Amino acid sequence: MIQFPNISPELFSVSLGGFEFALRWYALSYIVGILLSWRIMVAASVRPHLWPDQTPPMSHRQIEDFITYAVIGIIVGGRLGFVLFYQPGYYADNPMDIIKVWQGGMAFHGGLAGVILAAYVYFKTQNVPIGRGADMVALSVPLGLMLGRLANFINAELWGRPTDMPWGVIFPGQAAQTCGDVIGLCARHPSQLYQATLEGLVLALLLAFLAFRRQALKKTGLITGVFFIGYGIARSFVELFRQPDAQFQSVDNPIGYAVQFSGIGLTMGQLLSIPMIVLGLALVIRAKNK
Repeated sequence: MIQFPNISPELFSVSLGGFEFALRWYALSYIVGILLSWRIMVAASVRPHLWPDQTPPMSHRQIEDFITYAVIGIIVGGRLGFVLFYQPGYYADNPMDIIKVWQGGMAFHGGLAGVILAAYVYFKTQNVPIGRGADMVALSVPLGLMLGRLANFINAELWGRPTDMPWGVIFPGQAAQTCGDVIGLCARHPSQLYQATLEGLVLALLLAFLAFRRQALKKTGLITGVFFIGYGIARSFVELFRQPDAQFQSVDNPIGYAVQFSGIGLTMGQLLSIPMIVLGLALVIRAKNK
């Protein structure tokens, strides 16, 4: 077993006039992830030979403007996704807590929906080809996901299920104390690192290889489809090792399935990933046929 490293969730904090301002790793992951996405989109736009008709979907100025739309989509969509998918009962009773994003609580699938809506609005108003614009955005996303999951690990949140594997991590607090019949501290799967590797690094390398080496951007929708499929499969797989959400757990449902059929079920993460995989397959088939 591996003892959780002593890393503070805050890089630094400053007290001014009785108020304390802190820069947290989680916030930094969003900032750096958005900057990396911007640079990847620019890198694709300055290579016209990668695109159909030698025409990138967005100029440098349009990419910069789109980032503002994307940030709003990430924050609003991610927060509302968490509220609606994971804790609707709590927030129905405490609606004012919805705006307290500094207390944590963001959902990837909600953030994805927010970005899709923001992208659609921006693309329509700026006459950006939707399929090509979506490919450019999808290409830029995975590294940001990787940084977000690394921040989850540093925050010791979203940990995995108990394990006796040698790479199991003894997370601090409740994670080490609630392992069923285990006496003393217990180790858990570092599921955040699994996600950072699969839906982050591996998917980023795959998309970059397809886009910059295999001319995949010439087949509109292919990169977007591979992103949806890759994320959906990676997330569904890691859900097998991730600690289920507490609100879905019960004596009759210890695994925390969101839906069950005769003892076989799906977690909320798996349930939300199925439409992504189906949509991704449709986009890939359409791109290949065209």
